[in-house]
Amino acid sequence: MLAYMIRRLWQMIPTLAGVVLLVFFLFKYFGGDPAEVLGGLNATQAQVAAIRTQLGLDQPVWVQLWIFVKEIVTFNWGKSWATNEAVSHLFATRLPATLTVMVPILIFDVFLALPVAMWVAYRRGSLTDRAIMIAATVALSISFLVYVIVGQYVFGFQLGWFPVQGWSDSTWTNLTVYDPLPVLLAVLVGLAPQTRLYRTFFLDELGQDYVRTARAKGMGEGVVLFRHVLRNAMIPILTNIGLALPGIFVGSFLIEVFFSIPGLGREVLLAVNRSDFPVIQATTVYLAMLTMLINLATDIAYKIADPRVVLK
Repeated sequence: MLAYMIRRLWQMIPTLAGVVLLVFFLFKYFGGDPAEVLGGLNATQAQVAAIRTQLGLDQPVWVQLWIFVKEIVTFNWGKSWATNEAVSHLFATRLPATLTVMVPILIFDVFLALPVAMWVAYRRGSLTDRAIMIAATVALSISFLVYVIVGQYVFGFQLGWFPVQGWSDSTWTNLTVYDPLPVLLAVLVGLAPQTRLYRTFFLDELGQDYVRTARAKGMGEGVVLFRHVLRNAMIPILTNIGLALPGIFVGSFLIEVFFSIPGLGREVLLAVNRSDFPVIQATTVYLAMLTMLINLATDIAYKIADPRVVLK
């Protein structure tokens, strides 16, 4: 496994190099002139030229590319154009808020959807199965924005159970006071597609020969479901979790904006609206790096979940 990990890490280098080149040239030739963006509509040509010199945009392309690579390696992206805050400090201060919201959402999504999906798959065709699938389909048809607006109105304004907006410096206060409503709404939205997806995985496994053999040997349904079906269905489940993990570190734009959570998602959205290139570039490159590392971790999890998997 160690040789596989080293080989995969080496293979990430050309992929990351491609991402870096793509991001650099997209922002260089298709993102507009940063000097004109910073200067504004009333800036003179002399002011725009001074800004270009300050940003190093008057240097040759290969020099600018080298500076860009050094920023990635040293984790020093300079300062945000909009707030004059160091990009590294921005990440360090916004990411905890994002994780405080997104980690509970992922945990509840997975650990609630798995037993519900297994139960309805076991009772396939029953009234309970059909009712839950109909409810999941209806839930999928409603926009998350509707959940946010209705949830804030009902649970915040009418019942007064949760604050509609706010955040504090205390992690415990955030988890117990400000997190419950956005986490509840996000789980309600995410539970429907996850349940349908995991149900499909379990149904595929329940139709396999090894399930009939286990039942013929007299094994109880609990043993069949949890020891055999769940274990064999873990490969696609882990794949789905791996696809969702990068989103934890970016956050949800809607949740952070509507609930006034000072997370990375809201900061990225503000950076896009302000044409704040350093923040957008840093987020894009580091998200690509994070995605590659999560894919590697997911492959290793395959081997742990099913020893029959061969890592090549």
